[in-house]
Amino acid sequence: MLKITTLLFSLLLSECSFSFVVLIDPGHGGTEHGATTKVTRKNSKGKYYTRTVYEKDFALILAKKVKKHLQAKHSTYLTRSFDRTVTLEKRAEMAETVKADIFISIHFNSSTEKKSHGFETYYLDNHDDVAIKKVEMIENENLKGKDKVVNQILIDLVIDKTVVSSKKLAKMVHKNISKKISKKFQMTDRGVKPGLFYVLALSKRPGILIEAGFISNPNEVKKLSSPNYLDNYAKGIAIGISKFIESRPKRGLPLF
Repeated sequence: MLKITTLLFSLLLSECSFSFVVLIDPGHGGTEHGATTKVTRKNSKGKYYTRTVYEKDFALILAKKVKKHLQAKHSTYLTRSFDRTVTLEKRAEMAETVKADIFISIHFNSSTEKKSHGFETYYLDNHDDVAIKKVEMIENENLKGKDKVVNQILIDLVIDKTVVSSKKLAKMVHKNISKKISKKFQMTDRGVKPGLFYVLALSKRPGILIEAGFISNPNEVKKLSSPNYLDNYAKGIAIGISKFIESRPKRGLPLF
């Protein structure tokens, strides 16, 4: 009898631990490089060399680190686990397939202003901020014409359903990212912001879009290249997600 009770208790714990599903989306991939920049480094012989770095690679590294920190407690998936092209529609389909509760899209920022710096977190909502629209143009650049019209209608519908939970998720995640990297790496906290990102709308569930620093800033990209920076960033994201999950309604009640 004791063994049966212990087994049932273990199964219940397992069900509770893995009942929440997180889908992590490393931005871009394959033919879609995202932001790019040239980085000059010195090799072991003291000679300098230049190489191109891609947002898609940083996004995948950070996404895998977040998954590593979350998977012991929650069912966690990646929209891509290697360098391949994945359409926005495919990312959204995966959210439906795995029955994701939340959607985390990971990106790195870029600007024509080389001095632009810092990290920020977005959730899906309407706004009139010109600066934010520049970020949206970059992240939404593969959608044109009829797709934009259709997805704009979808955005309005999804915002009504998810904005409260998405904003709460964004605040919790961003707060814990800031704790991990602001002082330690002297990174500017650009805050939590609303944005109209199609990848979040298409997922049709509470979600956020991470911008983990500026690849276009020569000084900042050095930090982004550090495994220590990326690991701390990942821990911040994971802690924020876990806190959001702990604050959620009981399983079976809607999140939004």
